[in-house]
Amino acid sequence: MDTSHSDLEAIRQVLAELTSRISRIERKLQIDAQPAIEPPVPAGEALPPPLKPSETPSAAAPAHPAPTPPEISYNPPSSATVLKTPPDRVLGEGDLESRIGSHWLNRIGIAALLIGISYFLKFAFDNNWIGPAGRVAIGLLAGIALVIWSELFRSKGYQAFSYSLKAVGFGALYLSLWAAFQRYGLIPNGVAFAMMLVVTGSAAAMALAQDAQVLAAFALTGGFSTPLLLSTGQNREVALFFYVAILDLATLFLVMFKPWRRLLVMSYAGTLLLYIGWYAEFYTRPQLGITLACATLFFAIFAIAPLVTRQPEGELPLFAAIPAILAFINAGVFFLQAYAMIEEVDKTYMAWFALVLAAVYIFLSREVHARKIAPGASQLMYFLHLALAIGFITIAIPIRLDAHWITIGWFIEAGVLLWIGNRISSDFLNAFALAALVLGVARLLLIDDFSTTQLIFNLRMATYAVAVAVLGAVAWFASEREDEAGRTVASVAVVALNALAVIALSREVSDYYLRQIGAYRPVRPVTGSPVSYYYTDLRHFDIERDFTYSALWMAYGAMLMIVGFLRRSAFVRWQALILIAATIAKVFIYDVSQLDRGYRIVSFIVLGILLLAISFVYQRDWLQLSARAEVREEGSPRP
Repeated sequence: MDTSHSDLEAIRQVLAELTSRISRIERKLQIDAQPAIEPPVPAGEALPPPLKPSETPSAAAPAHPAPTPPEISYNPPSSATVLKTPPDRVLGEGDLESRIGSHWLNRIGIAALLIGISYFLKFAFDNNWIGPAGRVAIGLLAGIALVIWSELFRSKGYQAFSYSLKAVGFGALYLSLWAAFQRYGLIPNGVAFAMMLVVTGSAAAMALAQDAQVLAAFALTGGFSTPLLLSTGQNREVALFFYVAILDLATLFLVMFKPWRRLLVMSYAGTLLLYIGWYAEFYTRPQLGITLACATLFFAIFAIAPLVTRQPEGELPLFAAIPAILAFINAGVFFLQAYAMIEEVDKTYMAWFALVLAAVYIFLSREVHARKIAPGASQLMYFLHLALAIGFITIAIPIRLDAHWITIGWFIEAGVLLWIGNRISSDFLNAFALAALVLGVARLLLIDDFSTTQLIFNLRMATYAVAVAVLGAVAWFASEREDEAGRTVASVAVVALNALAVIALSREVSDYYLRQIGAYRPVRPVTGSPVSYYYTDLRHFDIERDFTYSALWMAYGAMLMIVGFLRRSAFVRWQALILIAATIAKVFIYDVSQLDRGYRIVSFIVLGILLLAISFVYQRDWLQLSARAEVREEGSPRP
């Protein structure tokens, strides 16, 4: 019996220790304590009092006593503790059953109730039980009653249910006022507008008082719906855009003091929809000034919004990027709006407009950088505004210029950005410089069509020279860097530079012979076919052109090889070898079968002399390449 009592005592001590540990964990996790589970008491035995740290086990303790448990703290749940969790969150927020029961069934029930009441009212209206004034009064009273009733639920903790009722109540008020004005003509337009403003202001005041973003969303929805509900089909541009500007400024005021960034998206979407709807219906050229002024006002409001909005704590990355996304869309939409209105008047004005926008975004980027609105967001907005500024400069060039001047403009932009980027050590600007350079090269090779009348000294060679100069600057600045990216960019720039030079000279050769063919006037021979005589002469032009290509490529390859030797650059020498290899392939594969005997002889002799000279330089080892190889071999472990 003593042994069984000792075992029971040990079990009680272990349970007491586990209960104490659970209590400490609950206090650290701030979880309300639950009633401790008492160990079962055998029939006929009384429950001993809880042990204290100072007490020691009795002499009847087992040979291996359990550790002494710490003091057990037990706080039974009070009614205040139970009510501390709102009724809306009795179950976990991530619990599917909780969401279905407390949210979706709530909304479906409200919808079903409203549908039933609507059917009843429609039946009553169809049978003239209730007149127009009575119908509007019922709607207004029902809306006010629902808003008041929702406050009773909110005071008891049913916030989700309360907001649903408020949404229905505000909707009933808007629709009742719309019916009183549009359907029945009971009140004038100004009275309906003022009453809808009161409803919108009441929803906004409730949102601020209750710190509820959802109520602010209701207010914005109602505010932007008001012009649609009260539309009479007349053009009231100033009144409409003035009202929309007030709503946008109110939204800006809210996000300055509340971290409700999603309201900016709603406000911008409402503004854009109303603007597009009005523009498609009423805009004409004489309204350019006032319309552009209103569009500029809307642009300015949403352009400065990222500088003044509050960032909520623990915001998801997607929502944290809302200001940046909105700033990008705002810039693009405003530019397209202005382009649609200004471009048909004068393209020059549109180019200057783009440059002014670029200056605005340069200013905004400096302001964002100075304010440091948030550690991550500030850097994102800074680079975004800078990118927009560069983008508008890039767009202004093709708007204002034509033909090859667009290409030259992009090359000059690339050079300026490259210079500024290296002065302030900005990889961001260097990246945009490379992007502008790629645009210029792509346009030069694929789009630009030059009509030249003289050799070398023409606009095409000038454009290629600008491209080569910018690529040379890229190679120079990149070679000054000591990182791998800099070396890669320098190598690519040097290859592109030489490729453009060869392409430019080859196009000069092609155009020269095209001019020769165009100016050729065959003389009819005494005997023979004039057609065969003409094509024989054209064949001579083709042979001369092909031979000139080979000579040009060999000369350029020799020049590259000399530069590679003088600068002791293996990278340049390899480019020379590749170009010479291409020339060798052309001479042995194409020239042998196509060129006349004289040109063929000259091609092989010149190529042979060039190859022998290069081979002699390598054999004399003037660059001491073998010595360098021996040094590398001595530094490496021998087999």
